[in-house]
Amino acid sequence: MTENRKPLHHYLSPRYWPMWLGLGLLRAICLLPHHMALGIGRGIGAVAHFAGGARKAIVRKNIALCFPELSTDERSDLTRRHFHALGMSFIEMGLGRWASDARHLGMTRVEGLEHLRKAAETGRGIILLSAHFTTLEISGRGLNLNCPPFDAVYRKNRSAFITELLRSGREVSAAATIEKRDIKAMIRSLRSGRMVWYAPDQSYDRKGSAVIPFFGVPAMHTTATTTLARLGNAITIPYFPQRLRDGSYLLRILPPLDDFPSDDPIEDTRKYIHVLEEHIRRCPEQYFWVHRKFKNLPEGYTDYYSDLDALK
Repeated sequence: MTENRKPLHHYLSPRYWPMWLGLGLLRAICLLPHHMALGIGRGIGAVAHFAGGARKAIVRKNIALCFPELSTDERSDLTRRHFHALGMSFIEMGLGRWASDARHLGMTRVEGLEHLRKAAETGRGIILLSAHFTTLEISGRGLNLNCPPFDAVYRKNRSAFITELLRSGREVSAAATIEKRDIKAMIRSLRSGRMVWYAPDQSYDRKGSAVIPFFGVPAMHTTATTTLARLGNAITIPYFPQRLRDGSYLLRILPPLDDFPSDDPIEDTRKYIHVLEEHIRRCPEQYFWVHRKFKNLPEGYTDYYSDLDALK
């Protein structure tokens, strides 16, 4: 969809100059060797962790809820490492936009491509079912270089400039972008036999959602994936990225979900949450804990974020 869309050069007024200065600095950092660029990102994350504030409190609360078996020191360490991952994700956003194909091919490995190839042979659409990890933006380039063309779903930001910045960055990898609420566009894409990269783990309201445990804690989850798969006649394949210790990236493509879609959208969503939790345990610092995962619960449920001031 291109209605009312303005290109980046539209945002050149003085109010945007600080953002452009930051982008210029990011572009320069992306020219550095990969380990140095990520090191700068890790430093940015360390500063953000030191500054603390509400976001740090949200991360602490989410980690405490999802990993009650961890000691206080272990949770603190995971919080710190998450902020390092957030800082690196800022650098990776630039690398996803500007780094060469050769650079991405040299630092990306894809596991499970046979599942995509087999699904593509059917001629049906494919839902590439993912989630919000800090490696989300850079992983698109690895997909682009190794997989069939795909459309990517994006969410509008309150700032039109940031929306266009993020959207155009994803379009370096994706054939097209679709706004997350435009279900009809996703269905059209799937019915035409295309692949749609979709991350439904963040539910922003109760409409079309259900309370389903996430790491054993009640959370709102959209059940729209079942509708997409049914109306789009699509095969649903989980996909999750991971940054490895050496700074390279592993993109895991899993087998299609069994009996999906079924007649039970909640059970379908449980299947997705199960494979998502398994991957989060592989690299817990890389999941997007800075999001209020347990908000917007119906009346009668605990307000998990009522005590954030004590966690800052």
